Amino acid sequence: MVTNTSGKKKTAIARATVTDGEGRVRVNSQPVELVEPELSRLKMLEPFRIADDDLREEVDIDVQVEGGGVSGQADAVRTAISRGLVQFHNDAELRDAYMEFDRSLLVNDVRQTEPKKWGGPGARARYQKSYR
Repeated sequence: MVTNTSGKKKTAIARATVTDGEGRVRVNSQPVELVEPELSRLKMLEPFRIADDDLREEVDIDVQVEGGGVSGQADAVRTAISRGLVQFHNDAELRDAYMEFDRSLLVNDVRQTEPKKWGGPGARARYQKSYR
């Protein structure tokens, strides 16, 4: 059985393929254990810590991620992996455990940065003015 899922965060998009296997997790054709920085790796492996590690032994997960930065990609990958595991095992208990821990494990974070406007250095901030 093969399951395809995706996850998004800011401008990062991750596409995961979950297949029967022996516990290999690859991100951009590289073992997840080699992902740097370490915080990103821990974030990507969060779905396995919430579920049992037995679930990891049953499946191979191949993730392709593009766009965004390091943190956004890590969040997109964790969403894609979580969705893939829930879909692959068709497990309502697992879905509830993910939702209870953090909703963004199963639901994309749709927030985007606000565009900069004229009259200031950023989206909301304005240039200061002096009257004297």
